[in-house]
Amino acid sequence: MKPRIIVTRRWPAVVERILAERFDTTLNAGDIPLTPTQLKAAFLNFDAVLPTVSDQLPASVFPDRDLCTKLIANFGVGFSHIDLEASRQRGIVVTNTPGVLTDCTADIAFSLLLALARRTGEGERQLRAGEWTGWCPTHMTGTKVSGKTLGIIGMGRIGKAMAKRAHFGFDMKIVFFNRSRIDDDEVRTMGATQLPTIEDVLAESDFVSLHCPGGAENRHLIDARCIGAMKRNGFLINTARGDVVDQDALIDALESRSIAGAGLDVFAEEPLVPERLMRLENAVLLPHLGSATEETRVAMGMKAVENLTAFFEGRPTLDRVA
Repeated sequence: MKPRIIVTRRWPAVVERILAERFDTTLNAGDIPLTPTQLKAAFLNFDAVLPTVSDQLPASVFPDRDLCTKLIANFGVGFSHIDLEASRQRGIVVTNTPGVLTDCTADIAFSLLLALARRTGEGERQLRAGEWTGWCPTHMTGTKVSGKTLGIIGMGRIGKAMAKRAHFGFDMKIVFFNRSRIDDDEVRTMGATQLPTIEDVLAESDFVSLHCPGGAENRHLIDARCIGAMKRNGFLINTARGDVVDQDALIDALESRSIAGAGLDVFAEEPLVPERLMRLENAVLLPHLGSATEETRVAMGMKAVENLTAFFEGRPTLDRVA
């Protein structure tokens, strides 16, 4: 008998076909997020649950007994939306999909950097509204990127990919903060400098890009005090997790122009975006597009398929996080 699995959202069609071939698969054709009650029922009725980062799996959705689920195969690198302790207590293995979305996330982070510096969002809105009156020397001047300093918070795979784009593509100086010491060939080749504190990075950087994991440990890592350490003409970019930044403190800083701008692909309570933030011209806002290419989303799905197949064949899972 094939293991019974449930996919909480629509995945790329090619991946759904493979899942349907290998497993007794229940798909979410309507692509409507499951309610907490439906998620709890899934743990009672399916051998594996395949959630995404938009599904909240706190301890309250894990039944205390009569569980059927043995594996949570998450579609995404981040897993702060899953209560790992609750899964451990119930003997549920959790996997994720690392490695395959590094370049796409770095691409979207750098696109936010460029959009902020050159005010492209503002410019397009002005043009589409029919408000552009023609070229003039003082119209919508922005900030040069080449030769500036980029600060990276979290020098993992994506942080390094972002730094490479900045250094080799735009001759930017790289400084970074990472909790552990990073001293490898990639970092040395870029001439990147590890600084002792986040505040040191923020104070030195023209642009700051966040690439640290979410979760309780990093919640509001960038708070009002940290934002206050930034240059007045500095820009903050977040493609990590919304809760890494104190969103209210950031909005205050953007409104008062104590920093120049922010580019955000993630938000504290997605899909809700505060109206105060939506009104700001010095904020570039994207709907969580970091991994949104066909190639990457298929690769993420296939990572999950590999983890599922290995688990139910009794082999070690490739990307176990709990």
